[in-house]
Amino acid sequence: MLPELNAERMKYIFMNMDDAVCMTGRAGQLLFANPAAEKLFGLKRWENGRIWDVIPYVPGNDELIQLFIDGVTERKAVNSLVDYVNNEGNAFRLHVSLTKETDETGLVLIVISDLTRLVKVRNAFERYTSPEIANYVLATPEGEKQGGQARDVSILMSDLRGFTALSTRLDSKGLITMLNHYFEYMNAAIERHGGTVIEFLGDGIFVVFGAPADLPGHAAAAVTCAVEMQNAMKEVNAWNREMNYPELEMGIAVHSGTAIVGNIGSEKKMKYGCMGEVVNLAGRIESLSIGGQVLISEITRDRIAEPLQIASEQPFMPKGARKEIRVFEVAGIGTVRLAGNGKETKWTTPAEKCEVLFRELQGKSVEGDWHSGELTRISEDEKYGMLDTRETLAPMQNLLIRIGDADTYAKVLHAEGKEYRFCFTTKPANLFKKEC
Repeated sequence: MLPELNAERMKYIFMNMDDAVCMTGRAGQLLFANPAAEKLFGLKRWENGRIWDVIPYVPGNDELIQLFIDGVTERKAVNSLVDYVNNEGNAFRLHVSLTKETDETGLVLIVISDLTRLVKVRNAFERYTSPEIANYVLATPEGEKQGGQARDVSILMSDLRGFTALSTRLDSKGLITMLNHYFEYMNAAIERHGGTVIEFLGDGIFVVFGAPADLPGHAAAAVTCAVEMQNAMKEVNAWNREMNYPELEMGIAVHSGTAIVGNIGSEKKMKYGCMGEVVNLAGRIESLSIGGQVLISEITRDRIAEPLQIASEQPFMPKGARKEIRVFEVAGIGTVRLAGNGKETKWTTPAEKCEVLFRELQGKSVEGDWHSGELTRISEDEKYGMLDTRETLAPMQNLLIRIGDADTYAKVLHAEGKEYRFCFTTKPANLFKKEC
């Protein structure tokens, strides 16, 4: 049984506490303030007056002043978080606990904890991870432990098309400014639909829906998010043009299934991660996409109850797989439609015969011999082209194309008669103003 603490020992404890401690009478008159309270509120030693009168009356302190008035005069117990601004203009986040004596003395004990640093650390943590991961780490029993669990999730992968080539046209400051502006728009859409950003992969984004917190209907949420991300590119590029930055194009894929999620790493350094075949396949489907596209797997499509507008579908044989899967291009989900989808392509014909050379790409490597062909048509927006060649090309095949003395990259979309329609994934400036 603990011995009773006498008044002197209590005073010693209060005087040496890091928390601010005040004691008031029935009318709020300040009877005691420890050094921490004096420092926090800028009090002079044993300053008289009511406790709410010593709080600087500046914008931002109304809530704290009213809290003291209500707690003391109306005898209310208080246990609240509140903001406070001192005379120097410094902002604080405080936890205020107010208790009163049950006897006739009317004494009120107020204990105030300064959580400002803790809040700043949490805010920084949320910015370097995400609010969902920060809450998982700080507020759940398993948050700081190594290990993971199998969860049913949807994975969204996005990547900017031709960004490596674009990045050579900007200095480091301009590149980071442009990327940060782009990420702000993308992150806003991800947060609206309950996604958790696992990490920014250079110019790409890796997002999980359904972890660390459960998310019913995560497949539909991920696809809706993907469509809204593509639609947001219109505003991103309007700003880019205004700032004399190059316009950006993004490809997105969504795939659903079981992933292993949790804390990965050592005891000294961990990160919240997501891994498994569902992640690998999402990345491979994303590599098939061209700028402006949203591709989803058949598994994701089958999990969505909302009406889906499918623009096209295609077979795909993932590396290491035993059978083909089907990939679908989404033009809309529910009431959300992909802007510009279905717009008719307008073509122009080169003034002279445009002979080109091309080689196939496998991953990031250029392989095989040079082949010849003719560029017969180019879309007015210079996004698409038609290639006439004797070679047999597969849909989604990536090509290095040499036009004159300039190299560019493209992805084969499909055959149209004896020609192949392709999409430029990078294009040197003024490429088609030169003679072929």
